Amino acid sequence: MTLDGTRSYVLRAPGAAGCVVVDPGPDLQPHLAALADAGPVELVLVTHRHADHTGGLARFRALTGAPSRGASPEFSAGAPPLSDGEVVEAAGVHIEVLATPGHTADSVCLVATAGQEAAVVLTGDTVLGRGTTVLAEPDGSLRDYLASLDRLAARAGELRAGAPVAGLPGHGPVVPDLGAVVQAYRTHRSERLDQVRAALSALGATPPGADEALPDELLEAVTGAVYADVDPSVRAAARSSVRAQLEYLRGR
Repeated sequence: MTLDGTRSYVLRAPGAAGCVVVDPGPDLQPHLAALADAGPVELVLVTHRHADHTGGLARFRALTGAPSRGASPEFSAGAPPLSDGEVVEAAGVHIEVLATPGHTADSVCLVATAGQEAAVVLTGDTVLGRGTTVLAEPDGSLRDYLASLDRLAARAGELRAGAPVAGLPGHGPVVPDLGAVVQAYRTHRSERLDQVRAALSALGATPPGADEALPDELLEAVTGAVYADVDPSVRAAARSSVRAQLEYLRGR
């Protein structure tokens, strides 16, 4: 589920004494100590609520005394929650907050620039270094996710200055051309929707109405048809994405 693990990022402008840490990760003492040693830490930012990104947050705040900010108040201490479109200035880094719900309702991406350095986009789990992300229950939304991909594609286009904009994901390797990967994600989601529609047709079923419960039997049958080749270890993630796709098709 986390590919090769969760990536924490340390941001600072050249010559800056302090730093910003993005996603301290799970509660792993050696990892958190190494991040703290990169300090002094001026600020901790959180891309979304999942424990592989936030499990060590409380311990890390205790280690560093730094305030933390996420879109959710739950992960904000000593500073207000992040808001869409705001600019955070810390450790000499200019950080623009983009609300990108879809993977979770509180997901954000962060556009970071420092001096003459090229902009990079920290994508959390909205865009991964390889593969595609899950639309996580209970608040993942395909409708929101598609809108977030469109917003990321537009922002990557604006930031492109003779070279592609890099994405720094929460899992997997650096994405050299974020705009291209976002467009590939958009195409992938459209193809998955077509597969869900085909599975429904083969089953002789239609998505329930917007006010009706989604039957577990239908969810399992469509998941089995569309994601027949996935490893059992990620079957629950596939089911979660199918739920989001069915919710999208029935207009919720």
